[in-house]
Amino acid sequence: MGYGRGRQSRGRLFPRFLGRVIFLLLIFCCGFIFYYIVNGQALPFKDQTRAPYSAKRAGGGGASNHDEGEGSGEKKEAWQLILVNKWHPMPEDYQVELTELSNGQSVDSRMYPSLQKMFDDARSQGIYPTVASGYRTAKRQQSLLDEKIAEYEAEGCTGAEARRKAKKWVAVPGTSEHQLGLGVDINADGVHSKGEEVYDWLDRNGYQYGFIRRYPKDKTGITGIINEPWHYRFVGVKAAKEIYRRGVCLEEYLGEVSH
Repeated sequence: MGYGRGRQSRGRLFPRFLGRVIFLLLIFCCGFIFYYIVNGQALPFKDQTRAPYSAKRAGGGGASNHDEGEGSGEKKEAWQLILVNKWHPMPEDYQVELTELSNGQSVDSRMYPSLQKMFDDARSQGIYPTVASGYRTAKRQQSLLDEKIAEYEAEGCTGAEARRKAKKWVAVPGTSEHQLGLGVDINADGVHSKGEEVYDWLDRNGYQYGFIRRYPKDKTGITGIINEPWHYRFVGVKAAKEIYRRGVCLEEYLGEVSH
């Protein structure tokens, strides 16, 4: 009798032990899931595939290809390829964080390191560029447009003709890349370099730092802006290299040719 009770007692221990193990495993799993939720992390087994964030969603043209971050290996942000021209006004809620340069001009902080690197390398080669105009407020942009209109009127143009001619040189507020902080007018310092020397160096080397010559003379009909060898736009290294290789402008690269 004693032997039989002993076997029966040990036989009941196994299901009790198994139940406790399952219970502990459930507690562990619940704690594991709770930890990831509280810390804002996705579960390691969850499908994290996402659709690419396109420039069009950020108010730009509509490219959805990806770029490498500047030396970081990260996918490009849409801000690099946001399209702003007379047909694509900048988003009304657009905000930019600025970095002030030594001469008082300012640029988008995200592109500043690339701009500084480009200038440092140019100077090491005997070329001395300077940012003549960086970020502009809408008020400043309007002032520049008004000044250009006044110049043409002083030459004898009618009001309508003066405005039409002025808009080929100066963008209407809300349609200027300067208001993004991504467009910069780069000229020579006037002491160590001449304008043409700077323009030539930028034309040959700017793309290596993520900058493109935004308004080429053979793309005026597409960009809506007359030839400006001094105006450069940051788009990221990968896009800049492709644009340079293909000999296209930003509108063509993004597939946004209006006419």
